[in-house]
Amino acid sequence: MPELGFQDVRAAHARIREHIHRTPVLTCAHFDRVTGARVLFKCENFQRTGAFKLRGALNAVLGLSEDELARGVLTASSGNHGQALAYAARLRGARCWVVLPEDATPVKRAAMRGYGAELVVASRDPDERLGRAEALQQETGAVFVPPFNDPAIVAGQGTAALELVQDAGPVDVLLAPVGGGGLASGTALAAAGLTPQPRVLGAEPAAADDAARSLACGRRLPSEHPSTMADGLRSSLGELTFRILRERLAGIVTVDEPAIAQAMRTVWERMKIVIEPSAAVAVAALLSGEVARPGERVGVILSGGNVDLDRLPWADG
Repeated sequence: MPELGFQDVRAAHARIREHIHRTPVLTCAHFDRVTGARVLFKCENFQRTGAFKLRGALNAVLGLSEDELARGVLTASSGNHGQALAYAARLRGARCWVVLPEDATPVKRAAMRGYGAELVVASRDPDERLGRAEALQQETGAVFVPPFNDPAIVAGQGTAALELVQDAGPVDVLLAPVGGGGLASGTALAAAGLTPQPRVLGAEPAAADDAARSLACGRRLPSEHPSTMADGLRSSLGELTFRILRERLAGIVTVDEPAIAQAMRTVWERMKIVIEPSAAVAVAALLSGEVARPGERVGVILSGGNVDLDRLPWADG
C-alpha cells in the first residue's frame, strides 16, 4: 500500500467535511501569559459526539461499500471511538457493535447506546477486548474498524490540524495527546504538507507512557497496566502509528496525574469550556515549559469533552 501522506489528509477532509462540525480555534490570555507563546486551541470538545474521533470513524465508514455496510461495523473502544463509530454507522444505516472495558465511564456508555451501538463488556485488558472483538467479528461478519491503527482513521484525524492552520494561520508547533497514536500521527501527516512546516509534539500521561518509551528505544513497548484518569490514552501504539510517529514526531512530553487534573481545571475556569482528562494532557504538557519558546505560535488539539460529571478529578472522595 502507498505510504500515507498529506494528500490523504486532504482527501479525508473532502470526504467528511459535510458531516462534521468545523470546530472553533480559541485563544486565552491566561495561557499566552504563562507560556509566553500565542496559543491556539482547536476545540474538538465541540465536535459531534464530543471528540475528534468522529473524523477518523467517518472517513473509514464513508469509504465502505454497500455490501460491507450490510454486515455492520464493530470496534473495541473505551468510549470516544465507540461513540464516533456508532454515529457514523447510524449515518449510513449500518449496525454497530462496540467491545468496551468494564470500567468505561457511564457517560460514554450512555452516549454509545444513544447513537445506536450494541455494547459488549470485556475486561480492562486490551488483549482480552481484542479477542472478544475478533470472536464477535467471526460471529457477525461485521467489518472491524480499529480505533487508531488504520490508514483511514489516521488520515481522518489529521483533518483537525489541517483546519486549525487553515483558520488560524501558520504555527510553529502542533501539540496533540497520544494514546494509540491516531491523532498524533494524523497531525504529523497534516504538518508535513504545511508551509512553514511546524514541529509536532505529543503529550502523554506518565502513567501510560508506552509511546515515549517506544520512541526512545526504537521498538514498540506496549503498556501493560496503564493507570491514568485520561482513559482515552490508555491504548498502546499500533504498528502503523508507531512507524509514523518514529519518522515524523519531534518528541513526547509526559505529565503526571496531578498536572493533568490541574490543567483540566484551569481550562474549565479560565476558558469556560469543558474538556476531558485526555484533552487536558496536552494542556498539562503545554504548561510544563517543554513545548513552546517565547513568541512562538502553538496549536493545541483539545481532543474531546466527554466527562463524567460525577467523577471529576479534583472532587473530594
